[in-house]
Amino acid sequence: MLIFPAIDLFQAKAVRLVHGDYNQMTIYDSEPLNTAKKFEASGAEWIHIVDLEGAKTGEAVNIDTIIKIISSCKLKCEVGGGVRTMNIIEKYIDAGVDRVILGTAAVTEKNFVDDAVKNFGDKIAVGVDIKDGNVAIKGWIEKSNIEAMSFCEKMQSVGVKTIICTDISKDGAMSGTNISLYKNLMDKLNINIIASGGVSSLDDVMELAKLNLYGAIIGKAYYTGAIKIEDAIKAAKQ
Repeated sequence: MLIFPAIDLFQAKAVRLVHGDYNQMTIYDSEPLNTAKKFEASGAEWIHIVDLEGAKTGEAVNIDTIIKIISSCKLKCEVGGGVRTMNIIEKYIDAGVDRVILGTAAVTEKNFVDDAVKNFGDKIAVGVDIKDGNVAIKGWIEKSNIEAMSFCEKMQSVGVKTIICTDISKDGAMSGTNISLYKNLMDKLNINIIASGGVSSLDDVMELAKLNLYGAIIGKAYYTGAIKIEDAIKAAKQ
């Protein structure tokens, strides 16, 4: 299982939210590149970046900061937040991003994912953010009427190779991750699944690794010192 250390960007700073609440924001690094270099030094292969402003506005607000990060270190990079047009996908891929994550537009735009997969193949991933069993959109502010598992199955059917699945109730709360959710996804799907939300201990990492998940995202647990990235990488391989 791969470890994806995360940087959430707001006003070009590395921040963390609690339950996706923009009013519960902590700034951890005013120069996110420094954090990315620490991830690289810890042995990470990938970095997971979210443009929080983009998630709300539908624009690539922090693209300059993202380009600075990926051009200054050797980490592979997946980026999400506000990716709602082919133009933004192309901008990111042209800038060197390895995988672009579709969120809100995957739910609200009927053919967007299909067209993106046809054009960019496995460089497209879909973020499935779950709130009370349904898919949440627009930076987790709104809950759709689409049931999460059926949505995941649909994404698989149109050729999506990777989904990033977040249990919003767990995100940033340091209360453990939703093992049963990911077990259910692994039982029913045959695509790469990245767990996100609540990975707060090495025990969480090892429990997820037992499920043979493709990856797990570590965010707040790193920033609070609860998990060292190098330790998580070792635990994920056990």
